[in-house]
Amino acid sequence: MSGADWTAVIPVKRLSAAKSRLRGAVPDAWHEALALAMVRDTVTAVGACEQVGGVVVVTDDPAAAAAASGLGARVVADSPAAGLNEAMSFGADVAVGAGRRRAVLAGDLPALRPHELGAALLSAPAGRGFVADAAGTGTVLLTAGPGTPLGPRFGPGSAAAHAASGAAALTGDWPGLRQDVDTPADLRTVLGLGAGEHTCALLRDLGLATGCGSTRVPAGPSR
Repeated sequence: MSGADWTAVIPVKRLSAAKSRLRGAVPDAWHEALALAMVRDTVTAVGACEQVGGVVVVTDDPAAAAAASGLGARVVADSPAAGLNEAMSFGADVAVGAGRRRAVLAGDLPALRPHELGAALLSAPAGRGFVADAAGTGTVLLTAGPGTPLGPRFGPGSAAAHAASGAAALTGDWPGLRQDVDTPADLRTVLGLGAGEHTCALLRDLGLATGCGSTRVPAGPSR
């Protein structure tokens, strides 16, 4: 199928609890703003994908809800309030409905290009498919066709877990789709790829980047 027949679902944690391993990349007072900027860039890119007919953001965070709504997304509360996988299943299988083609993405893909997502969706199987992150161990995209439960298994080793559950691995040259942001090193990588305007503008305002290809983002605290 080539029409805009996919509904994308993006779960977003409360910003105060989001991206703990990214702390140190920007001053603490701006950490939540950075997380929100990445959500904005992700929602913007997903909404611009030709294969996506609607975007649903699952969140209980007021700022994230307002930002997503302002970008044209439908916002639903995280009714299960039981973790990431439960929020994804609720958004995809309940809020959207299992009768539709659904794609669940991470909310921290600020270098995502709409055509990358489109290519991945065009290659998705009738059942379930997934795209591994740049490291090859995590998951950035999980798809489910009509009548197929989403069955998310996000968390450590999620790529292997999704493969073991029967989801097909989707492969392609999609650097912006594959590069999520968990650490300061990841943030430097997405700036090199070319992050979206919200993430770049914030880092420029903080004096941490002169452009999306140049960055002075610190390494962050050692762990």
